[in-house]
Amino acid sequence: MVSKKYFSLIQYSLFIIHYYLEVFILSIPDLEKIYTYSDYLNFSDDVRWEILDGVPYMLDAPIWEHQAISRKIVTQLDRQLEGTPCDVFYAPFDLRLPYKNVKDEDTSTVVQPDILVVCDKSGLKGTGYFGVPDFIVEILSDSTARYDKTKKLDKYEKSGVKEYWIVDPVGMDVSVFVLNNGIYGKPDYYFKNDKIKLKAIDNVEVDLVPVFNSIKI
Repeated sequence: MVSKKYFSLIQYSLFIIHYYLEVFILSIPDLEKIYTYSDYLNFSDDVRWEILDGVPYMLDAPIWEHQAISRKIVTQLDRQLEGTPCDVFYAPFDLRLPYKNVKDEDTSTVVQPDILVVCDKSGLKGTGYFGVPDFIVEILSDSTARYDKTKKLDKYEKSGVKEYWIVDPVGMDVSVFVLNNGIYGKPDYYFKNDKIKLKAIDNVEVDLVPVFNSIKI
């Protein structure tokens, strides 16, 4: 015979499953449609999304290591960019990458880079930036690794992002892609004891020692 306590636990579990399933279903966009920034602004707040070439992608919440690495990189960049035309921003931040002469609201690519630096601040508006940043960092997780290394890499290259870093918390390394004649080419690799001088922005470097020490327990 099932006890009242056990039965109540089952009821509660079913309620939780039903609630999150309902949220998930209601938040799924119509995958047949080409989505834009104006559509994105009406997406459910219960789920984080990006749009790449009109296709929506669901984002998982970042793990704590991701947050620790981001904070250490942002701190170094912010200190060194003080007094320059450039500024550093970090997720959540809606980057709208323009295509030809489309208007901001009609942009079909809206991403949330973990970290970005912009030196032309005229594109800052609304929930983020409309334009092409000088520098972008993505920090890998199990759910985003392939996406960051393929689709985002390709999009950032075609959009003209001068420098793109992919930070791997597991391997404690950084892959650095630098735009040359419109192409990234093969990356340079840096490891946990290295310092990286940015190519896209003069007189700025990131020391990886405090970055990766922040995730040691």
